[in-house]
Amino acid sequence: MTPTNRVSIPGVAAKGSLKQVRRALEAVESTEGAVDRLAAARRLREAAEQLELAAVAELRDQGGTWAQIGGVYGTTKQGAQQRFRSALRED
Repeated sequence: MTPTNRVSIPGVAAKGSLKQVRRALEAVESTEGAVDRLAAARRLREAAEQLELAAVAELRDQGGTWAQIGGVYGTTKQGAQQRFRSALRED
């Protein structure tokens, strides 16, 4: 996962990421040819990862806990921290 910038206004990064996901999905649906479809699918996955990071950052900015995030993923708070903390640049 690539690092994302922290947002101070809740939802701003998520909205931008959601637009990227929609564009990437449209590209997957409209692309012809296996190689081009694979490239579009890769962009869709990357956009979805950015949306996921933005949602985690938003929850953390709103006081959400790592235990809550872990619960969404069926893991512990430590598992959630391992998965997201470095990408969010939290200490």
